[in-house]
Amino acid sequence: MTNELLNELTFFVLAIFVGFEVISKVPTILHTPLMSGTNAIHGIILVGAILIAAGANSPVTIVLGLVAVILATTNVVGGFVVTDRMLEMFKGRQAAKK
Repeated sequence: MTNELLNELTFFVLAIFVGFEVISKVPTILHTPLMSGTNAIHGIILVGAILIAAGANSPVTIVLGLVAVILATTNVVGGFVVTDRMLEMFKGRQAAKK
């Protein structure tokens, strides 16, 4: 295992821990506005994953690029589905008030 790969693996594991801690501390009332903002960020991640997959030159990097594109796409679509559901819940409350 090279030092570069070990450094990248360390950053990846640390990003998982930091991401989990940040997301677990968000109150549910802020979920919808934050989800809308993170959908834009995940769109940028998807573009980056596509660019990296396009420049892949070995079977391992092609597979990793494909996995990155699939996961990023799933994340973007799932984020929009969750945001849409949350907004539908608020629309139901407004219709009941009238």
